Amino acid sequence: EVQLVESGGGLVQPGGSLRLSCAASGFTFSTYDMRWVRQAPGKGLEWVSRINSGGGISYAHSVKGRFTISRDNAKNTLYLQMNSLKPEDTAVYYCTTSGGARGQGTQVTVSS
Repeated sequence: EVQLVESGGGLVQPGGSLRLSCAASGFTFSTYDMRWVRQAPGKGLEWVSRINSGGGISYAHSVKGRFTISRDNAKNTLYLQMNSLKPEDTAVYYCTTSGGARGQGTQVTVSS
């Protein structure tokens, strides 16, 4: 059974940083493209970043230069380092597989 468990969210002031983690199990993590998506209150899902199985990376324009995606295949874990956070980054963040599986999400709130 595919399981994705996100952690690391919280309340942070504008300009602050958070590091999200996604622990994966039930599939061969290293062979899958992985993504971070987010959902702000009252809005639909927004793609944030992707890292493919070969290490290729891409970002949404809204987070490029502030967020860094990475993966540790030995630990079956996906990461999202978020710096220079803005109030508009407030959302529930989910990790997803290229097959569409998604975790329960972790809340990120950016507010003073």
